[in-house]
Amino acid sequence: MKIAVTAKGDQLSSPIDPRFGRAPFILVIDTATMAFEAVDNSANVNAFKGAGIQAGSMIADKEVSVLLTGYCGPKAFKTVTAAGIKVVADISGTVQEVVEQYLAGKLVYSDAPNAEGQW
Repeated sequence: MKIAVTAKGDQLSSPIDPRFGRAPFILVIDTATMAFEAVDNSANVNAFKGAGIQAGSMIADKEVSVLLTGYCGPKAFKTVTAAGIKVVADISGTVQEVVEQYLAGKLVYSDAPNAEGQW
């Protein structure tokens, strides 16, 4: 299974970036091997709007099953859930830590966005 994690850097040791659409990196991790791709999301960091929708489309294209992030607004939440991606929000720590927590069954899926939309 592939999961996407929002991060401030491009390594598993990087801290989580709580902003889904505006995180500098989104790590796409194969949970079977822990191999990962660090996707540069810098084009969305300063986007006027639509950053969450763009990031959501990107992770859907990467065939991700789960998104681990701090905050997910309504448009981004709708985009990822429409693609069949489950969302776990309100996370913190490093990418490695939250992936381990997820794999251990310690994280709960979100059933609604946990941030206000941007306009």
